[in-house]
Amino acid sequence: MERAVADAFRREWGQVVATLIRVTGDWDLAEECAQDAFAGALDRWRRDGVPRRPGAWLTTTARNRALDVLRREAVGAAKLREVAVLGRDEPSYDGTGSANSPDDSGVHDDRLRLIFTCCHPALPVEARVALTLRTLAGLTTAEIARAFLVSETTMAARLTRAKHKIRNAGIPYRVPPAHLLPERTGGVLAVLYLLFNEGYAATSGTERLRAELCAEALRLARLLARLMPDEPEVLGLLALLLLHDARRATRTDAAGDPVGLEDQDRAAWDRAAIDEGTALLETALRRGRPGPYRIQAAIAACHATAVTAAETDWADIAALYGELVRQVPSPVIRLNRAFAVGMARGPEAGLALVAELEREGALDGYHLLPATRADLLRRAGRRDEAAVAYGRALGLVGNEAERRFLRKRLAECG
Repeated sequence: MERAVADAFRREWGQVVATLIRVTGDWDLAEECAQDAFAGALDRWRRDGVPRRPGAWLTTTARNRALDVLRREAVGAAKLREVAVLGRDEPSYDGTGSANSPDDSGVHDDRLRLIFTCCHPALPVEARVALTLRTLAGLTTAEIARAFLVSETTMAARLTRAKHKIRNAGIPYRVPPAHLLPERTGGVLAVLYLLFNEGYAATSGTERLRAELCAEALRLARLLARLMPDEPEVLGLLALLLLHDARRATRTDAAGDPVGLEDQDRAAWDRAAIDEGTALLETALRRGRPGPYRIQAAIAACHATAVTAAETDWADIAALYGELVRQVPSPVIRLNRAFAVGMARGPEAGLALVAELEREGALDGYHLLPATRADLLRRAGRRDEAAVAYGRALGLVGNEAERRFLRKRLAECG
């Protein structure tokens, strides 16, 4: 039964919370009542069996719990009147995320509206992304803090401030009209990108992949592309996600452990997704100077279209990363460029760039910094030094499947 509830949490959390926020307008209450519903499911489902539509059961239970809380609060009278108005034309939840009351944008999706609400320009950019990942994906504050390379306390404070800002400023829960979409597009794209990344390479837990997050990010990216078909970076993001997702089934073995790109079965890659992604990328690239998501999609296309690992055009990938670093000079992108340079020009060239990042200290505590150094050292034949670097990475990694992969690499160093 615990497994059934855990599966339902991964699939349904975002929808349940998004619906409750729309109905109550209270973010903390929405999360609290959603948690109560999932906790109650353990007992009810064990006694009565798993319902045919778990999402509908959870949404109804959480919504009823929220109404009970509001009734008990003296300040809840006004909110109850709002709920009564909202509930008059509220359709039943069908578990797809699409059966929700529309607004004037024509978007019938609570989760997409939640993303646009979180990405209001009144909020700092990092707070927009973090709040959406917490609310939509159900990521813990610790997981989000690791993604942003900050402490859990710092991230908790950011999330609290963002919720208060939305409530106190009366930010509406809807997709904005067309002329206001551009000012929120960057935040929305960042949310979908990080949502997919958390599914593609989970920061914690026992599983390397969280397929439901990848699928949800792709679904929302398709919705956004239909909403903004002339925005090239939206098309670029969708292309990027498709090209990465095409390899998802081959990125882990039967035990759930990661499989390196060089060792993946390319015949098992999803050719339809690759074809769709490359076609979208070509369309997006014809619309002016490429931005960050189109560049990353071009990098992914280099990998996805290489017939064998040996035929990968690492020189082109390194050049693309060079342009990406000029546009987005983040330390994580610089680390990716360092590896690409190491593959294109030799491990020592990549190690020199990694050493720069180590001296700067911006990636202290990020396990992929010593892991990248270790991989380049291994390729350079410096196995003793590689073993030390793998040991450092093992001390920092939060995902158990990734830990097993690093242990395997460490063992190969003798």
